[in-house]
Amino acid sequence: MDLINVGYGSVVNADKVLAVLNPDSAPIKRAVQEARDAGKLIDASYGRKTRAVLVLESGHLLLSGIQSETIAARAAANITEEAGK
Repeated sequence: MDLINVGYGSVVNADKVLAVLNPDSAPIKRAVQEARDAGKLIDASYGRKTRAVLVLESGHLLLSGIQSETIAARAAANITEEAGK
């Protein structure tokens, strides 16, 4: 199981992540509010500004306080490391 650090000591299973999105667009903001209302929102930003939204296989949305590019780079590093084994 590969884990991706999503900031502030939180990690997520890389195999369960479908997308890493920028939270600034209106459709993503609506999706976050809908997930909050449905009880499917995981806030891993620890009160900081949300900089990335991860869509998980289970239909949950995970909020992160680090940039989506940083999360993507960490995921790519995991894939590269796995290929080297």
